[in-house]
Amino acid sequence: MSQPIPPIVLPSVENPEQEKAWLQASLHEWLDNEFIPELINQTIAQRAAQIFMRHRMEGENDLGCLVIAIVTEMQSFDFQKSFYSEFAIANAVSDLILKSLGIDTCCGNS
Repeated sequence: MSQPIPPIVLPSVENPEQEKAWLQASLHEWLDNEFIPELINQTIAQRAAQIFMRHRMEGENDLGCLVIAIVTEMQSFDFQKSFYSEFAIANAVSDLILKSLGIDTCCGNS
């Protein structure tokens, strides 16, 4: 029988402004490099980082829950001027966080 994937719990926030700035800059860079740079990418990265950090500051440290929060709250964002969707953004945030923790995002290997 297959084993469930254990949750990934992030350490508590030590420097919220630095964490938010890092996530926003990293996501913006990822968005610009994945397809073509667009002005909307900055707004998307800012909004996703804001959602992520608000939930972190409310005590949520489970990465899966944070990803779901981004998907849910980004559904109200207008993606018409973008190649992306709320799912792509949440997955990118997850990948960036996992990479920052030294976790390989390919195939679930550490």
